[in-house]
Amino acid sequence: MERGRGRWSSLSRGMLPLLALHTVTEYYRLDRKPPVTAALVAANTIIYLRPTFLHSILPTINQVWFNPHLILKYKDLKRFFLSAFYHLDDSHLVYNMLSLLWKGIQLETSMGSAEFASTVAALVAMSQGITLLLAKSLLLFFDYERPYYQEYAVGFSGVLFAMKVILNAQSDDYTYVHGLSVPTCYAAWAELILIQMFIPGVSFIGHLGGILAGLLFLRLKASYSGANPLRTIIRGLGHALHWPLRFVNCLFRRQRIGGRGTVGGRQTRDTSQMWRCQGCTFDNSGWLSVCEMCGTSRTDDVLSSLSSTDEVQDLSLDELRRRRIQRYGR
Repeated sequence: MERGRGRWSSLSRGMLPLLALHTVTEYYRLDRKPPVTAALVAANTIIYLRPTFLHSILPTINQVWFNPHLILKYKDLKRFFLSAFYHLDDSHLVYNMLSLLWKGIQLETSMGSAEFASTVAALVAMSQGITLLLAKSLLLFFDYERPYYQEYAVGFSGVLFAMKVILNAQSDDYTYVHGLSVPTCYAAWAELILIQMFIPGVSFIGHLGGILAGLLFLRLKASYSGANPLRTIIRGLGHALHWPLRFVNCLFRRQRIGGRGTVGGRQTRDTSQMWRCQGCTFDNSGWLSVCEMCGTSRTDDVLSSLSSTDEVQDLSLDELRRRRIQRYGR
């Protein structure tokens, strides 16, 4: 999260094309394209760009600032949930979306799309809720009203800190955070301190709320063995949306006609478009007039005189020749 600076600033107008190029390149090399991560990146970017046709639908940033005082006073759920998807400027958006792309692909690939979507929804609610609780607690116990309780903040970074905690929880390796080597499981804490020291205008309790949300999520997941109800709902919605697409795909799917068959043996596919050569018993496509295997001409009248396909199958080559001689006298 970043605190309000009074007005929007855009210092790096060339960063959005770089974000788009990096996203396309990253997804192009993947065999499985994580859809939820792509949808989150697209949603955050579209909200930031505010296309004309969405002006009447999307609230302005002034209507969604995360402000603990206003949220509690007016019970403003719009500020509570939507502030995570708004960003101040290009650099704020691009930095968060690159981080989301890296973390989201790894988590969604390991969890599955339905569970990852439910995890993101839970982390948004938990990180915002813990941030709100921290701000209110600082006001009640330490009388810190202006620094935290009255601050305005937006951004997806609280959720990203929670995702980092989940991603690195079981790692025993070391990683570099802004040039410092730290245990991977503590990387989020190191980044929290370093960002607060060297980057002005960031929300300390917003990032701290994200870390605590990640830890709480892991604790709740470890203690709860039942099915995730939110994941079940999201999976059901995914199946419901996927069914019409499969139906349309079936309507427009074309049936392929193969020209090759089998020599001898029983036919295991539809033979309505096939004919069997009387010379070598090869099954040919109905579009062919001569046998693909031996070149013998198709003789439908000979085959129609037989009682069934099984009978043709059981006849020997000598028997076929004898019947042909009897039929045509040669």
